[in-house]
Amino acid sequence: MNDRIQSIISDFKMEAEKRLIGQEQLLMDIFIAFIADGHVLLEGVPGLAKTLTIKTAAEILGMSFKRIQFTPDLLPADITGTMIYEQNKGSFSVRKGPIFSNVILADEINRAPAKVQSAMLEAMEERHVTIGDSTFTLPNPFFVLATQNPIEQEGTYNLPEAELDRFLMKLLITYPSAEQEIKIIQTCGEASKIPVKKVLSEDDFTFIRENFNKINCDDTIAKYTVSILNVTRANSERKNESAFGHNAKNDITRYIQFGASPRAGIAMLKCAKGHALIQGRDFVLPEDIKAVACNVLRHRIVLSYEALADNVSADDIINRILEFIPIP
Repeated sequence: MNDRIQSIISDFKMEAEKRLIGQEQLLMDIFIAFIADGHVLLEGVPGLAKTLTIKTAAEILGMSFKRIQFTPDLLPADITGTMIYEQNKGSFSVRKGPIFSNVILADEINRAPAKVQSAMLEAMEERHVTIGDSTFTLPNPFFVLATQNPIEQEGTYNLPEAELDRFLMKLLITYPSAEQEIKIIQTCGEASKIPVKKVLSEDDFTFIRENFNKINCDDTIAKYTVSILNVTRANSERKNESAFGHNAKNDITRYIQFGASPRAGIAMLKCAKGHALIQGRDFVLPEDIKAVACNVLRHRIVLSYEALADNVSADDIINRILEFIPIP
């Protein structure tokens, strides 16, 4: 793979590490989503540098950045914009909202009601918004990184499946190790003031996207991906096989209420191509699929009540499926 891309990735890591400690994998996953032209949902408890990570990534990539704090009283017009009456002209004009930016941080997106969440759908999927009777194209690239808190559910609104499916990945942010946390607290919360350099020009962005589109994905990889998706579905033929049989104690399909759609397969191949790109390859391997599977599928599988009762997570199910499906 081209040395220019590897140099950009290396510079991206080096600049990010000036501010962020122990978030190397998170940054690489965000970079994969960025070059794959998809959006990211980040989940983690407060204080794990979700906002700092997103803001830092936007600065390093040289993109315009806007932060929207989602609250119960937020209105769709607060995101997309609205029509303003100008008395001196006697006419209406459009005032664009904060969504007209390259990188959008939708902070605590699950704290806003459904009508506000739905205002994000057109923008995330169609890359344009409608204000009044006019439709406006959003900047390119357009990248939404939304956060949600998994522990405080009072006053929150669960994201509908239609919106969850718009996110290319769902990334889980965990606590740092003891050694990493020592370094973090020694910064005294001043990490955000550390300057970082822009590493990506407009030409670099175009070059990376061109190389991303050239990555080869063999038919066997597509079949492998579909085999994984089929196991998550209620009508899957895999259920009749011994490892997932109805009477088998290790049958994990009983934990799945609804499985992943074909859009999940598209997302998995796109992320696998991104993973291959940062690994320096121009072709996809089964290992790339396995590396991105949890990030792509964990928010697309609806768990049954039995899974909740048995404390089985989506990641547990995905990993079990990956163990079961033969690698081509």
